[in-house]
Order: sequence, then C-alpha cells, then structure tokens
Amino acid sequence: MNIVLISTYELGRQPFGLVSPAAWLRKRGHLVTCLDLTRQTLNREALASAGLIAIYLPMHTATRLAAQLVPELRRENPQAHLCCYGLYAPMNLQLLQSLGVQTLLGGEFEGRLVDLAERLAAPSAEPAASQMTPPRAQSQPLVSLERLSFEVPDRAGLPAIEKYAHLLIPGDGFRLVGSTEASRGCKHLCRHCPIVPVYKGVFRIVQREVVLEDLRRQIASGAQHISFGDPDFFNGIGHALEIIKAFHEEFPAITFDVTIKIEHLKKYSRHLATLRDSGCLFVISAVESLADTFLQILDKGHVRADFLAVVEMFRKLGMTLHPTFVPFSPWTQMEDFLDLLRVIYEEGLIENVAPIQLGIRLLIPAGSRLLELPEVHSLVGPFDAQALVFPWRHSDRRMDLLSAEIQQIAATAETQKLSRTAAFAKIWRAAHDAAGTSAPILATQEAARAVPFLSEPWYCCAEPTPAQFVAIGASPALPAAPSATGPSSPKPPAVSADQFV
Repeated sequence: MNIVLISTYELGRQPFGLVSPAAWLRKRGHLVTCLDLTRQTLNREALASAGLIAIYLPMHTATRLAAQLVPELRRENPQAHLCCYGLYAPMNLQLLQSLGVQTLLGGEFEGRLVDLAERLAAPSAEPAASQMTPPRAQSQPLVSLERLSFEVPDRAGLPAIEKYAHLLIPGDGFRLVGSTEASRGCKHLCRHCPIVPVYKGVFRIVQREVVLEDLRRQIASGAQHISFGDPDFFNGIGHALEIIKAFHEEFPAITFDVTIKIEHLKKYSRHLATLRDSGCLFVISAVESLADTFLQILDKGHVRADFLAVVEMFRKLGMTLHPTFVPFSPWTQMEDFLDLLRVIYEEGLIENVAPIQLGIRLLIPAGSRLLELPEVHSLVGPFDAQALVFPWRHSDRRMDLLSAEIQQIAATAETQKLSRTAAFAKIWRAAHDAAGTSAPILATQEAARAVPFLSEPWYCCAEPTPAQFVAIGASPALPAAPSATGPSSPKPPAVSADQFV
C-alpha cells in the first residue's frame, strides 16, 4: 500500500523516526513517502493516494505542530488511516483521537507500524472510518517495549544532510552532520522526562552492525560529524564503547557528539578518555539546575557537587561539556538563578551554554511523573489541551518576566549573530536588574578554547525559543548554501513562552 510518514520537527536532524520504519515498510513491499516538514512542503499527490498516513511525535513541539496538521490531512484524504507514533502519541491519546487519529503507537513502534500496514493492506481490511466516527479501541497495544531486530535506516526521499543542522567550529568553519540512534528508552526515572511514562525505566539497543552501516552510508553521503540521538549514550556502556571503538577504527577522521547524564559521567569517568580519543568533540548533559532541592524533586540522580566534579574532570581531560538547564520552575528562586549565572561565569562555561538554555521554563505534560507529587497539583492549573501542558505561574512574578526577557535576548542574539559571551552579558545585567541589585562587572577572561556546537540548539525534553512558532502549511524556508562563515539553517518551530521543560 501507499504510506506517508511525516515528521513535523526533530531538532534539525534527519528524523530517525521516519528513516527507521521506512526501511521496515519498504522491505515488505510498501511504497513509502517520507516528509520532513521542517525542510519540505506537504506532498499532496502522495497524501491523496495514501492508505496510511503516520506522524512521528518524539517531542512536545512536534506534537503541537501535528495537532495543527491532522485536520488538513483529513481534508486531503478522508479515507486514509491516520496513525501517530512516538513518545508523545500515548501521552496525548484523548486529544489525538478527538482529531480523528485512529491508531496510536508508543515505544518500539517499527514492528507495530508494519503490523498495521499489513492489516490495512489485506483484502478483507475494513474501509477507514470517517473523521466523524467515534474512535474505537485499537487492536494493537498502545505501548510496545518488545526487543526488535532493526533494519538499516532508509533515508531515501529526505533532503540531503547539508540541508540540516551543521557543526560550527569557531575559527574553523563548519562540518556537515549526520545523525543516528544506538539506543532508545532510558534506565532512569527522572520526573520531568517524557521518556519515563512510556519506557518506565526500560531501554532498548539498536544492533551494532545496523548502527555502523547507517553511519557508513551517511559518511558516504558527505557527513563529517555524527550526532548520536540516544537519550543517554551510556545507558548501555558496553554497547556504546563497542560502537565508538569500531566507528573510530573505520573512520578515524570523523568526529561525533553524544548525550550522557552527569550521574553516568561520574560513574563511568574512566571511559571519558576513550570518548575523547575516539573523536568525541563534545558531550551534552542535562544538568537542569544547581539547586539540590530542585534536583531532588526532579529525581535527577546527581547533586550540585557532582556537576562541579564533572566540569573539573572535563577540564583536566581537555574535553568539552555542553550543560543544559531548566532554570525556571515553581521552586526556583531569584537567588538560585543568579547563582547559576555566577557558576557558569566562574567555571568558564559561558561559551558552552546556548543563551536560550538560560530562559527555559519547566514543562509539565500529561503523564509526567511530576504529577505524582501532591505539591504539584497545588501549583498547576487545569490541563491545557491546546498547549498540551499543565500550566503554572511563579509565585514571584519577577521570575516569569525574567524568563520571557531572557528568551527575547536569546532570540535577538541569534538574529544579530551575537557571540555567546555578548548574549551572556545581556542576560547577566537583566537578571541583576530583575533582582534589584547591581550587576558585578564581568572581568575579561582569557580567550577560551574554541567550543564546537550544532547550529540548531539541543534541548533535553525541551522546546526551542518562542520567537518562531510556524504555522503548518506555510512553505518552510530552506537553508541557504553554506557561506565562508558557515551555513544558514531553517529556524525551528517554537511554542509559547510558558511551554518549556
């Protein structure tokens, strides 16, 4: 049958959630069209002939955009079977069903998508229900955690990798970036993480030879750097080390980045030199906060002292750490935020932190483990079905105003191509102004080592800046050809100023 797989947003990468199931479905004889709506417009001809249209929902922004898209898909092809799959599909069951989505798949979705396609393609298959028909209970489980034998991702039909996020190296231009996943799910139960309600502490690996063959094909297509999209690359330390060892032996000139918890960076510190020597340019880590009280609420598995110890380890090893944060929450006080800025400055991390990271607000979606805490119910309002969150306001109005101001500083800094140091100085002054204190003068620091970073910022369970929430249906701006100073990437869609995690 004709199948259309759609991604509305996935952090500037070629969506693994399209290319992996595409390989499974094509192997079984289905005609699959992949559409990444951050880089492509809707293919109405493909939609019109599709028997199955499936939308990938790996994160909050993607889900909000999909909610806008579903009614248009229904108009384009009212007979197609609509499916949503990925982390946020089961978490938003009622909303998606109310829009006419007939099948929802969470967890390990490839095999279930194949089962659905085979059932729909069978001669005895019932015609698709109209959009006005009340949804029936689906025959497949909402969440599957089965162990899969993966197929090598099939990236045919998507824009070339040069159209996606690039690696920027100050003073040394840029590199084309490929991406893959070596594992999914997570062993940990952080309360704010959207992985937890679906995987509940389970993680699954993608077989090593599948990962390596995917990398070979992307490197043959021009990739000079690989971004591993695993929630935590060290969830399966043996699996991870085998992959990077084989990868580095075969492609010693290709660099990569990974995401690893502070907890794991400490526990497996003896392996950090192996990462460095294998070509790891930087490690992303969701630090979230330096306030131990908030870290305990989040059940992050580390404390402030652990983060500072990891920073020192990276400094001694000559490695680059990209910490990410959730600086604004109902529990975060003004002095906590000023302390965060001070530590970033004193530890020489200004260039390591994207300015937008300093404006992010906590997001509490449906299914969040934060809702297990009785105190949270007194902090949040009723579920907002449009924003897909339980909204909250800080008891200190200055904190909400400061978050919005910092988000605007970050957006302006990107537009004006300000350095991270210049943007930090503006945030530093804004925070002290909000606190009603004089901003200490930031001493000129020695030139920091060039810090490589991706042209589209990374967010742990978070969403991009609220400056550009794009309406589905508008033609996305394709990136300009790379220039001498680096590439221009399309701007990510974003949500309202309150909807960050």
